Formats: sequence, C-alpha cells, structure tokens
Amino acid sequence: MAKIMQSIALGAMLVFGAATSGWAEDAVVGQPAPDFTLPDANGQSQSLSQHKGKYVVLEWFNNECPFVKKHYGSGNMQGLQAAYTAKGVVWLTIASSAPGKQGYMTPEQAQTVIRDRQASQTALLLDPDGAVGHLYGAKTTPHLFVIGPDGTLLYAGAIDDKPSYDQADIPGATNYVAQTLDEAMAGRPVSVSQTTSYGCSVKY
Repeated sequence: MAKIMQSIALGAMLVFGAATSGWAEDAVVGQPAPDFTLPDANGQSQSLSQHKGKYVVLEWFNNECPFVKKHYGSGNMQGLQAAYTAKGVVWLTIASSAPGKQGYMTPEQAQTVIRDRQASQTALLLDPDGAVGHLYGAKTTPHLFVIGPDGTLLYAGAIDDKPSYDQADIPGATNYVAQTLDEAMAGRPVSVSQTTSYGCSVKY
C-alpha cells in the first residue's frame, strides 16, 4: 500500500519538461548559450559572459521541491558542485520562482539556504521575474544546462536517468551532468547532449 501511495504521489508531482520547448528556442544545444545578468544572494551581479573560457553549469532550483530535496538531502548535488568547481567549473544555481510562489527567496533567505544546505555552487542567482528561466526554457527543478568554454551549450536536460524523488535511486543512476563534463573536459564528444528534464514545474 505504501508503494502504491508513493507512486500516486509521484505521479501527481512529477513534471517532465522537454529540453527543447516553445520557450527554449534561444537556448539550443550546439549553439551559443544566451547571455544574461542576474543578482546573486549577496547582491552582486553575475553575467554568463564574465565566465567565458570556463565550463559553466546552470542548475534550476526550488528549495521546497521534493526532487530538489532528493539531490540536496542526499548530498548528491553538493558533491557534484564541490567536485567540479574544484576543477574550475563555474556552477550557477538559479531560482526562478515568482514572489508568492513556492521556492521564492529573498537574498537573505537565499543566503540561509546556501548555509543550511552546505551548498558548494559558485553562486545562487535570483530570477524572480523568470526572464532567464524562460530564456533557457527551464521547465522543472532541477533542470540542468552545461556550457562549454567557448560559450556553446553542450547539454540540456535532466540531472540523471532516474526520474524519482527517492534517494536510493541515486547510486545506480547515470548522472548526465557529470558525464557531459567528464567527456568534454577530456576532449571527447558529448555522448548524450539532450534529455527530458524531470522534477517540479518551475513556479513562474
């Protein structure tokens, strides 16, 4: 019965978002990633263009989403952030929830979330009007994008191939973000450049 109820709950919350949608025409795999500027949790402006020459990960985030909690509660997301920022990757977490919607954060609340989650991203960016989320066609939290040093979008989609909020699924999952970064940084072609993201809908 518990498994049945979990399946019903998962079906009610799970949202799949194609990496290419009507919104995503400005962010196309294999093409230059669109530039943007957003304030971070400390009030500093962060532009994608200022990180040109480095690999960049964009991670859409909603602290209250069960699928986000899966990857942060297990330490999986923080581990990825720490491992790849240590290799020079810029990791930008983006909150596109609108004021009054689930996941919206003030700068002060964002600072608390970073501290409480012991997150290791380069910056947590605030996008309350959803402009950058729409620019990239971000449909779910999490939704991940990997950008190469020349500004080309290398990957767009899910964090992995296990669309659930069960932490037990993480060890056996193929992590597409790690796979993309490892392949690209080794000079190999990216084997999977686009997948369908999963999670909670972005609360625009």
